[in-house]
Amino acid sequence: MLKTLILTPQAEKDLDDAYYWYETQNSGLGKDFVRCVDVKITSLLRAPKQHQVVYKSNIRRVLVNRFPFSIYYVELKDAISVFAILHQHRNPKAWKSRV
Repeated sequence: MLKTLILTPQAEKDLDDAYYWYETQNSGLGKDFVRCVDVKITSLLRAPKQHQVVYKSNIRRVLVNRFPFSIYYVELKDAISVFAILHQHRNPKAWKSRV
């Protein structure tokens, strides 16, 4: 059974910002980006422990295919909380302030 997804408001804003940026670069590219993020989110919902621990013992990261973005999340008892969807060249401390 898949866990429930919690997408924090900050993560939603990250996704929206990236979508609009890619759409301004090339029509349809934003939709491709969102599809790639959706695939990775489905993957982490099915097997949340398969992805790399990047901070302390419970913060994990999954890399988005085709786009230089990382999804940061924490596994809760009955849910997965995604708290950041960030470009990989951003300051690594950017997501730590959200923990």
